[in-house]
Amino acid sequence: MNRFGCGVQDEQKFRLMAVLAHPDDESLGFGGTLARYSAEQVETYLVTATRGERGRFFSPDRKTEPAEVGRVREAELRAAAAVLGVRKVFILGYPDGAVDQIDAATAIAEIVRHMRRVRPHVVVTFGPDGAYGHPDHIAISQFTTAAVVCASDAGYDPGDGSPSDWSSAHRVAKLYNMAWRNDKWEAYQATFRKLTSMVDGTARQANPWPDWAVTTEVDTSSYWPVVWKAVCCHQTQMSVYERLGQLSEEQQRALWGSQEFYRVHSAVNGGRKLENDLFEGLR
Repeated sequence: MNRFGCGVQDEQKFRLMAVLAHPDDESLGFGGTLARYSAEQVETYLVTATRGERGRFFSPDRKTEPAEVGRVREAELRAAAAVLGVRKVFILGYPDGAVDQIDAATAIAEIVRHMRRVRPHVVVTFGPDGAYGHPDHIAISQFTTAAVVCASDAGYDPGDGSPSDWSSAHRVAKLYNMAWRNDKWEAYQATFRKLTSMVDGTARQANPWPDWAVTTEVDTSSYWPVVWKAVCCHQTQMSVYERLGQLSEEQQRALWGSQEFYRVHSAVNGGRKLENDLFEGLR
């Protein structure tokens, strides 16, 4: 057994879990990372909180029942995840736009169950800012952070009635938040639009992380074509993304050529040196 409670065979096979809010978060926000590590034979897993049933359905004026939107967007999510090489997708089924209204104990327990079954070495999620203040992103970040702590507690019972699952505590070695610098946000917003969330009558806008706060920069420059293919799986959203198809390779690389993170905690390494691998200290 290693110090993370994994056997020798597990130790040789790294596992990465992304815990996100909506269909398309996995492609637009974390696609390069998932594609790269999958290509490097890391087992990648995705937990998505909602089916995105409040998102647009091909065009802003097309009216469709939320359940149908959610069904189609789930199919798009699974197709995109397959392109990115994700091994398995778990959907929590929370209401789109109201993840922060879910009972915290319930959400944390569900995420803990997935963590204990998958036993990831590394977990990635949104930062406490929710990227651009999106309440669903903020909520899933908070729930995930709490779940990492609870999953490592052998006395924590997520209440699924399966002692063989919940009694086997698992300590995640490293937890990361998405942490985009100013240049990444500029490239992103130049392509799409100025990202703003209206929350309780207040506009929340994307704010870049300062350069010094970025602990990890993953080179994903070889994987931008894979990311674009995954984005294209989200056909219901393409009225927003259609400009991407007109971008030059240089512009595509500006969007998808690297992914930046803040190392929330690590049981294996630290310091000020900029990492270039989420598994640094584990390999």
